[in-house]
Amino acid sequence: MEITVALPHTGKTASPENISRVAEEAERMGCATVWVLERLLRPTGGGMSDHYATVYDPLETLAYVAAKTERVKLGTSIMDALFHVPATLARRFATLDRRSEGRVIAGLRQGYAPEEFVAANVPVSRRGAGFEEFIRAMRAAWDADPVSFSGRFYNIPESEINPKPLQEGGPPIVIAAMKAAAVERAGRLGFGVNPLAPSWEVLETALNCFRGAARNAGHDPEGLPIIVRTNTAVGKEYAPEGEPPLSGSHEKVVEDLERMREMGVDEVFFDMNRYAVPVREQCRILDRLRGAVLR
Repeated sequence: MEITVALPHTGKTASPENISRVAEEAERMGCATVWVLERLLRPTGGGMSDHYATVYDPLETLAYVAAKTERVKLGTSIMDALFHVPATLARRFATLDRRSEGRVIAGLRQGYAPEEFVAANVPVSRRGAGFEEFIRAMRAAWDADPVSFSGRFYNIPESEINPKPLQEGGPPIVIAAMKAAAVERAGRLGFGVNPLAPSWEVLETALNCFRGAARNAGHDPEGLPIIVRTNTAVGKEYAPEGEPPLSGSHEKVVEDLERMREMGVDEVFFDMNRYAVPVREQCRILDRLRGAVLR
């Protein structure tokens, strides 16, 4: 199991210098991946953490990091697919994959904030069937020219769309999912899954649903990655009420990571930026966890 980290491109810790430092330290430690997220905006009406008032663009952040690293993979957790055009997002991922020599992981979700759907001029009703079609259209643009796609929501006239990704078939796709329909979709389509872990029961239910859907669709669940995101930081001072999985003391988090390994989780990454944990401390926490769990 890998233990990795989100880059400080959001909130009070966000800066080019901090992004560089964490990416370079993560590579030095041997981390498999660094991660970024996407938010279009933070509505001022309340309900969304003020942490999202500042969010650097995810793919431009990863392009910056690609030039400063050589081995660490570059993952999105998560791009809101429906706020983009399939051919455009396909080219952006392909360009990054070329520039990084094949290090991209394309994490996607449908989006959930109504205000962001308004800003993107996309109806919320496109969730579900429209999300699946978006992925098919995007992958069509990664395929051999001439590209064409005809669907209910998206169309690509017969065209040449380049560059193609360096990774054959395109970057691996993981789907952010917690609710049953989204988890089932990830498994049925044969993609990886990127859940949160608000409780052990919720995570276990999601993983069982994911593996069952994959198996029923003819996919080998063991070959599909499970990458858990946690928006927590290690230390009593950061622990949310009730100390959900991957929060609290170093010793408790190490035990939680071992339990996730036993559940078949392939990677856990920590996004400590919403707590404004200084990047030096983030690197120290990450290094200590990796030393304890990966020894």
